[in-house]
Amino acid sequence: MYSTDIFQTLADPTRRRIVEALRHGEQAVNDIVDLLDIDQPGVSRHLRILHEAGFVQVRPHAQQRFYSLRSEPFRELASWLTNYRIFWEARLDHFAEALDQRSRVRRKGKR
Repeated sequence: MYSTDIFQTLADPTRRRIVEALRHGEQAVNDIVDLLDIDQPGVSRHLRILHEAGFVQVRPHAQQRFYSLRSEPFRELASWLTNYRIFWEARLDHFAEALDQRSRVRRKGKR
């Protein structure tokens, strides 16, 4: 786990928008500013937080910085969600069985 909680990092809507913009590939800071219509210091602050949390990596090139997503925190998030998806799918399967059984009892009662 990274030093910052992944949910805390992604809780901010601006950071989620930045992640969404980076989903399409590496972007320069100014390109992200243009895409999101947010001032450059604000984008840089959110990119720093995303970088510290391990979500993005930075590649300096001349005077520019290019950011791209790292897969590791998303794998960690997917793994965490899988545990809960399995839990809820099992509960929903039991619920579906109970509804099925109830429906059969009702159909028998109508005969």
